[in-house]
Amino acid sequence: MFDSIIIGAGVAGSVAARELAEAGKKVLVLEKRDHIGGNCYDEKDEHGILIHKYGPHIFHTKEQEAFDYLSRFTKWYEFGHEVVANVHGTLIPVPFNLNTLHMVYDREKADVLEKKLIDAFGMESRVPILKLREHEDPDIRQIADYVYENIFLHYTMKQWGQTPEQIDPAVTGRVPVLISYDNRYFQEPYQGMPLDGYTPMFEAMLDHPDITVKTGIDAKECLTITEDQVLYEGVPFQGDVVYTGPLDELFDCRFGRLPYRSLRFDFEYLDQEDYQGHSVVNYTVSEDFTRITEFKYLTGQKAPGTTIVREYPFAYTGAKGEIPYYSIANEANERLYGQYLALLDKVPNVRLLGRLAEYKYYNIDAMVLKALKLAKELITH
Repeated sequence: MFDSIIIGAGVAGSVAARELAEAGKKVLVLEKRDHIGGNCYDEKDEHGILIHKYGPHIFHTKEQEAFDYLSRFTKWYEFGHEVVANVHGTLIPVPFNLNTLHMVYDREKADVLEKKLIDAFGMESRVPILKLREHEDPDIRQIADYVYENIFLHYTMKQWGQTPEQIDPAVTGRVPVLISYDNRYFQEPYQGMPLDGYTPMFEAMLDHPDITVKTGIDAKECLTITEDQVLYEGVPFQGDVVYTGPLDELFDCRFGRLPYRSLRFDFEYLDQEDYQGHSVVNYTVSEDFTRITEFKYLTGQKAPGTTIVREYPFAYTGAKGEIPYYSIANEANERLYGQYLALLDKVPNVRLLGRLAEYKYYNIDAMVLKALKLAKELITH
């Protein structure tokens, strides 16, 4: 009845399903949640404000192919996403840039530091703070220390549940200082939101006569992976299976649970025009939440009231209602993931795709491109 089974209707599963269907394959999409769209799912709350149920998702890319592909299914609300950090009550742009520099230091010192940064690295460059901290000029090292202490350190401790000693120096090294007056969080040429929302975009993507979508179904209720084959409703299935869920949970966590960070979202509607004046405010040195999102500033909505959400990170345990968001990359976890991966060695028709299945972090554009690549491989093999 079906040529391909896709488990999960998020970015990865939806793109793969559409591509396979357009190649003439009959595709079944099984989704555990009661909706499509994965963590990008959005909906209007009881006050008519379009919210992202699983936290803010902003599309941004320099990849024309990813932008063009999604543009088949949506028009765009184009905007430059700007983030500020609340540092001891003062809102400053992040990533740290030349505007931030002039807010943090007095004019005379800021002018001197700006010249040093431009002379050392060039205008419009992105410099990791690790590189700044190793610079011979003590003034430049001082900037790196400020960014580390006030923007990176405490925020990262909250986000990942780690002490400063546990934070991987490689992660620190990726935190940039932007030698620019550009306040946008991303500098890619394409960025914005699906004009009518993410959910309508996914509905359009999955609207194909050869795609059957079933929501509210745990794939493990009808799909069984044995040592060397896949059974669908008890019958051997020879077609392609694309799995986008947590790999450990596919095998009932037999070797132990893969660690993830999860998030609790506390939504609040306010009967006022505006709450914070920004789409996202990061709380980098205070509060037990990491950030507040005000959705009107993400989507350009016009409404008399406003809805915000606070994000509280915590360790994923697998308890009912918890969602694994961020894989925790280290050698021990990679070894554990490898044990689960080995269980599929003799099952050639199961392919893994996505953040959870691959135990990696992907932005939306990267996920689109990876799904297109996999679908092409499945179509031509």
